[in-house]
Amino acid sequence: MLRMVAFAFISSAMIIYPAIDLKDGKCVRLYKGDMAQDTIYNEDPAAQGAEWAAAGFGWVHIVDLNGAIDGRPVNAMAVKSIIREVDIPVQLGGGIRSLQQIEDWLMEGVSRVILGTVALKNPDIVREACNLFPGQIAVGIDARKGKVAVEGWVEESDMEASELAKMFEDEGVCAIIYTDIDRDGTGQGVNVESTIALSEATSIPIIASGGIGSLDDVYTVRKAADAHNINGVIIGKALYDNRVNPAKALAIASSDDILGLESLVAASGPVNDA
Repeated sequence: MLRMVAFAFISSAMIIYPAIDLKDGKCVRLYKGDMAQDTIYNEDPAAQGAEWAAAGFGWVHIVDLNGAIDGRPVNAMAVKSIIREVDIPVQLGGGIRSLQQIEDWLMEGVSRVILGTVALKNPDIVREACNLFPGQIAVGIDARKGKVAVEGWVEESDMEASELAKMFEDEGVCAIIYTDIDRDGTGQGVNVESTIALSEATSIPIIASGGIGSLDDVYTVRKAADAHNINGVIIGKALYDNRVNPAKALAIASSDDILGLESLVAASGPVNDA
């Protein structure tokens, strides 16, 4: 099943991507990308996907954590179960290293494939994939102290995040998912400064990731998105821990009324409960 989706970011609304990180077939969240510091949130990935779709989200963001480290798809059955269960587009990353794997996942119904390690180690695959599958290829840039990390974040490089982004300017990459690893799973807020800096280094739309812990954080990214080339944000642990209410987060993401958003965030209080 080839699921075609229009990927142009045509409005000022920011897209929220609820995350499903898969480890050993289960939905987990890691702390700063450490596979040894995982929390299991749901043993049924398809049910989790259905929950996010029912909450009103327009996308699901999936990462095969085992696959990212092993360099091959590991949680394929879990990913396929989510695709079958939801009727919203899915973007997938983790362990995808070849054109054949990209094609296979698109045929399975994935709407957008995220290429991370291969973008650094074999950028020609990214370029060829963009030509073969226009509008369906994103690049994942995961950085620790500004330097790109690959192979499931266990291998660090000397390349700056902005340098890697510039390699794919005008190549047809539809989005860059940028994660500050030291913020991921901490709830300390997105590294807005580095995200803005990356957005200014490229014309490719940026999806922010890592650190959302409250509606205040969602609002902070929303304000940055208004002035910069930031079109989306990924939220994981804060949704699972009920620190971010889906309906309120979606309202912040879709509204153009900044004053109204400030009132919504203030009314929600520090707990961001329902």
